[in-house]
Amino acid sequence: MIGVIGTDGECVEWSFPAQPDAVRAARHAVRDTLREWKLDAAVRDVTVLLVSELVTNSQRYTAGPIGVRLRRRQENGVPPALLVEVSDPLPDLPTEKAARPEDEGGRGLYLVACSARRWGTRRGRTGKTVWFELPLTG
Repeated sequence: MIGVIGTDGECVEWSFPAQPDAVRAARHAVRDTLREWKLDAAVRDVTVLLVSELVTNSQRYTAGPIGVRLRRRQENGVPPALLVEVSDPLPDLPTEKAARPEDEGGRGLYLVACSARRWGTRRGRTGKTVWFELPLTG
């Protein structure tokens, strides 16, 4: 079960328990919201892929909860963007690494780094957040 923390039209947040269906639930919640916001299919697909990777990392290494936040930014003088944040209670910041062809994992942050306009990590009071920003057109 997911909990919607809040929505205000430009921002939505969810909390997912670190259970096997968390990734699927996050994917569906994000895709549905981006469809409601009428964002183009390419942005939706990339966002869903990157959220899947980050929620998978969180689910693998923590007992949860896993927070996902989407915020559509449309400020004067700044190109429109979608800011996505995935948070969990584990304080250790992830590191980008080069996965070998035979490795089953290790590509999540690499995909984020290659796909996002900007991305980063930060520690919070009770864990960490990995965030990325994608440009929006129009």
